[in-house]
Amino acid sequence: MYAIIETGGKQYRVQEGDILEVEKLDCEAGSVYSFDKVLAVAKDDGTVDFGKPYLKDVKVDAKVLEHGKGKKIIVFKYKPKKNERKKKGHRQPFTRVQIEKIM
Repeated sequence: MYAIIETGGKQYRVQEGDILEVEKLDCEAGSVYSFDKVLAVAKDDGTVDFGKPYLKDVKVDAKVLEHGKGKKIIVFKYKPKKNERKKKGHRQPFTRVQIEKIM
């Protein structure tokens, strides 16, 4: 059984027990977060239910494992022939969750 959820502007295919990194969620580490934007659910008997755009009465519960920051990305801008240079770094925050239950 798997589900397709939407969070942070992205879509993820998840099963029970999966660990994934999503955009930062506003919740404490160790708590349970419920994803209610479920696009599709495939059951063990082979049937697939699709939402328009989301399924009602279906949610995916996940345990929040930790919050963190991703790998540093260097942003370097310059203007040729002007000696104008700008160097910035960026680390995208994320939340690591483990899928517990698809209901």
